[in-house]
Amino acid sequence: MGDEDGSDAGDETDDGRPALADQRGVETVYQPAEDSDLLARTVRERAGPGERVLDVGTGSGYVAVAAGEVGADAVGVDLSPLACREARDNGVAVVRGDLVDPFCDDAFDLVAFNPPYLPTPDDAEWDDWMEHALSGGEDGRRLVDPFLDSVERVLAPDGEVLLLVSSLTDPDAVRAYARERGLASERVASERHPYEELVVLRFVRS
Repeated sequence: MGDEDGSDAGDETDDGRPALADQRGVETVYQPAEDSDLLARTVRERAGPGERVLDVGTGSGYVAVAAGEVGADAVGVDLSPLACREARDNGVAVVRGDLVDPFCDDAFDLVAFNPPYLPTPDDAEWDDWMEHALSGGEDGRRLVDPFLDSVERVLAPDGEVLLLVSSLTDPDAVRAYARERGLASERVASERHPYEELVVLRFVRS
């Protein structure tokens, strides 16, 4: 896990195992992939000039950049200091924080989130930033449910949420959970891949 200042000091986890990023041969910040691209394309279609857009779990800032390309006023948020640094390097205004916690009520016209959604048993977890970017916990909803618990607070009166989920995460269960919290939903985009279907769900206040 990197230090709080974003350095890579410590290529091992607290229990001495090699960092997950080193094991997988990947970056320490999640890089745009098929899921990022699907969400970014959907944001471009739905965001408008001057609208206030929040990209939760911004990573490299890819979705926030897409929102900016259509004239939206986009900001990213990420818990990882490494992600915050990379997003800033990519020209994104970014806040370090947990989900929507740093932001005021009614602040955004559109909130987008590509959460970690891979179902991951507890005994397979690595405690580093890349694991946090990938692992959705036992049911793939480690951050999906807390996000749905809190996102309505930061939505403008006519605001909407775009959430990327996988068939591995059970989109119908996600929609049912949101419905219990006063959020109506619809599927607005999807894309099939060899081992899963990626789905963008749109949520608004019921």
